[in-house]
Amino acid sequence: MQNEQILAEIREINLSYLMLAQSLIRSDREQALFRLGLSEEAADRLAALSPAQVLKIASSNTLICRMRVDDDLVWTLLTNHGKGTAGNDAASRLHASILMAGRHQEAA
Repeated sequence: MQNEQILAEIREINLSYLMLAQSLIRSDREQALFRLGLSEEAADRLAALSPAQVLKIASSNTLICRMRVDDDLVWTLLTNHGKGTAGNDAASRLHASILMAGRHQEAA
């Protein structure tokens, strides 16, 4: 990939993320905080951004969203799909969600 293409894709991801975040925050704030892993303050800032501000932030050459899955246990729970029964797969995803929700509460 060429540098310009990478930067264009980063801008597109940033814009998509900001638009999704604003939409989630406005429609169901509690779900948005959980699903996006945001603090109340960050949600307030995101919800208050004007379209011009969203575009300016999206134009950054750095991703503004981050990977929330940062330990082996959660990665394992999320990627072991299809290695057992459907019930085990659902239980693994639920367990991963519970772990990530707990981390969201710790960060808040």
